[in-house]
Amino acid sequence: MPPERNLEAQRWFQKAAQDLAAGTVVLNAAPPLVEDALFHAQQAAEKAIKGFLAWHGAPFRKIHDLREISGTAIAIDPSLEPLLKRAVVLTPFAGVFRYPAGDMGIPSKEDASQALQLAREVYQAILDRLPAEVHPG
Repeated sequence: MPPERNLEAQRWFQKAAQDLAAGTVVLNAAPPLVEDALFHAQQAAEKAIKGFLAWHGAPFRKIHDLREISGTAIAIDPSLEPLLKRAVVLTPFAGVFRYPAGDMGIPSKEDASQALQLAREVYQAILDRLPAEVHPG
């Protein structure tokens, strides 16, 4: 594996780990910042998938659509399909709560907690398929 691919993938995973940590912090704030936690859950899953694609040298567009980038990841490793198909529900959280007048309703703390758990599952499942040198330190 070219060292630059390892480094690029590692950078994606570091950013994904930061989003998981940020999501946890804002969800546990008083009051909980539920919408921000949902945003970080989506970002963590997206960045983990992009790290996987980067490691494999698979091109991807600069988008937040988990369905599209998951399709590329599943083509590389079909065993990811059940998990990544579940994770597609995180896609709207990339933007829907970032601006006023969203039409998704008011999410609960439990919704955000479940979204973060799903993002953690994506992150860990993908890391489990890559060599240790890619894992963030």
